Amino acid sequence: MRSLPLLALVAAVLTVPAAAQPAVDRTAGLLRELADAPGPPGFEEGVRRIVVREVSPLADKVSYDGLGSVIAQQGTSGPKIMLDAHMDELGGVVRRVTDTGFLSMQMLGGWLDQALPDQRWVIIGRNGPVTAVTGIRDVHVVPADERTRVFPRDSLYLDIGARTRAEVAALGIEPGDPVVPDAPFSILAGGQRYLGKAWDDRVGIAVVIEAMRRLRSQGHPNQLFVAATVQEEVGLRGARTAADLIKPDIGIAIEGGITGDSPGRNPEETQAVLGGGPGIFLYDSSAIPNRKMVQLVAYTARSIGVPLQRDLVQGYGDDSAAIQATAGGVPTVNLVVPARYTHAHNGIIDRADFDRTVDLVVAMIRRLDAREVARLRDFTP
Repeated sequence: MRSLPLLALVAAVLTVPAAAQPAVDRTAGLLRELADAPGPPGFEEGVRRIVVREVSPLADKVSYDGLGSVIAQQGTSGPKIMLDAHMDELGGVVRRVTDTGFLSMQMLGGWLDQALPDQRWVIIGRNGPVTAVTGIRDVHVVPADERTRVFPRDSLYLDIGARTRAEVAALGIEPGDPVVPDAPFSILAGGQRYLGKAWDDRVGIAVVIEAMRRLRSQGHPNQLFVAATVQEEVGLRGARTAADLIKPDIGIAIEGGITGDSPGRNPEETQAVLGGGPGIFLYDSSAIPNRKMVQLVAYTARSIGVPLQRDLVQGYGDDSAAIQATAGGVPTVNLVVPARYTHAHNGIIDRADFDRTVDLVVAMIRRLDAREVARLRDFTP
């Protein structure tokens, strides 16, 4: 066989037929849109627009708390079930502009310092998005004893290519503007694993939307309040204010979980694996779930054939902690879609885990009639 000229060979390699690309169904499209939307704590507007668009046709009423959380009510009688996921993601905010056109950044949420250098970011200024990068020192000039050092976040600056403070202003950027990771959604090899930013907790937002969609057609015996909350990453704030308005009888938080199946992990950190099904947190640093709720989740999962991963995680907080401390005390549980590499630019989820989590949530809510809720809330010895 005659060999192709070099340019022709390169062109053949780079030309991928459209049919070879993984298909994107409605659910994958929603996950893509949610993951790509900018929304650090206090700046959730872009995510809120998507949520309101999706839940409005499914709800009897849509309202908001005073911080901007979305509360979509479905059903007008029966126990009040609060199904929660938070809209915000890890990000930052422009803190200061230097005379030479660099920007310092106040981080929002629980970032690791080693995840920050040499990363692309998007600043949402008044004239639209602006691409930035956190710089990194050149290896050729870094002394040998500093090459393995983690440099603190306060030593990092955003570089947008500007040369002066005036050029930054001309781009519509000023202190207080939100900053988010630049990490576009992508479908990985095999078509069943999704790469993207903000799975904590856009995957939870997608779960509650899809669960609400299914429950609209299947029905349920309660008042369902789907709460898409704000500012979880900086103190569980929106869950508290939303729960103050809802006054739920039961609370279910949906989160992006943590996996321990990548190389080099301590098995005591977490036991969950990608593709192993939804998870339930038996403990985290902010909340201990209601024991009867844990038993109900396990029973429901078995009854519908969904594998359930049990986990205990230190250094983790979730909205169920804020919900359970309102209205005189609310039985709560935190369910998770496992995710690799959370609280960083790029995370991975498994589509089967997502679908099974929706199955579990729908089955749970359909079981939570007045009798079952009364049982869960009964602490009589």
